[in-house]
Amino acid sequence: MNKTADAAVAFVTEIAPELNAIDGIDIAVCPPFIAIPAVAHALAATRIGVGAQNMYYETSGAYTGEVSPAMLQGLCRYVILGHSERRALFGETDEGVNKKIFAALAHGLTPIVCVGESLAQNQAGETQAFVSGQVRAAFANLSPEQAATCVVAYEPIWAIGTGLSASAQQAEDIIRASVRDVLTELFGDAASQAIRIQYGGSVTEDNIADYMRQPDIDGALVGGASLKPTFVKLVRGAVV
Repeated sequence: MNKTADAAVAFVTEIAPELNAIDGIDIAVCPPFIAIPAVAHALAATRIGVGAQNMYYETSGAYTGEVSPAMLQGLCRYVILGHSERRALFGETDEGVNKKIFAALAHGLTPIVCVGESLAQNQAGETQAFVSGQVRAAFANLSPEQAATCVVAYEPIWAIGTGLSASAQQAEDIIRASVRDVLTELFGDAASQAIRIQYGGSVTEDNIADYMRQPDIDGALVGGASLKPTFVKLVRGAVV
């Protein structure tokens, strides 16, 4: 929950020329709902994508305060689903994330599905079981063709906004065992390899290249570092 609509437009207008000049990488920004139309307009002449930070799974109805996939359709390409803050603060469940994935795909949106464990779970050795369980529940009943169009973001909760981060090798090991291998089991190798898997959690311009060199890490879901002009340096660092 950062930046007013005017501030969001001013920010993307400032950084868009430099971002648009970076080859070899796909880039998207996910502003608050109220800023999506204006940001999308500001970026219309660029190759920078736009996404939403959340959505509800119903198309319409008496769900005061929610935003439906039909409302986002045509405004943006991506939608972040199941972020740990949504799960922790607003009670979102794996089953709800699964419904949102189906709804997003039905409206031409690309889901960015977030999974990740708490510090207590990590220290108790429960990471693989917990994260793989989240993946299985989120992708339940999808076809390989549907799954192949999705993005998964592994974000250890203990690394979000804390300055802590999983090492590149730690992130790779967890992503391979708890995400990629599970997706391969569910949908086959071709679909699994088509799914982009991101790492998120205190990603910075100083550590992004280490993550991008890992074979199962295809990108990054960047939080606080995306709110500053130095985000451009971070994106450049992702091209390895």
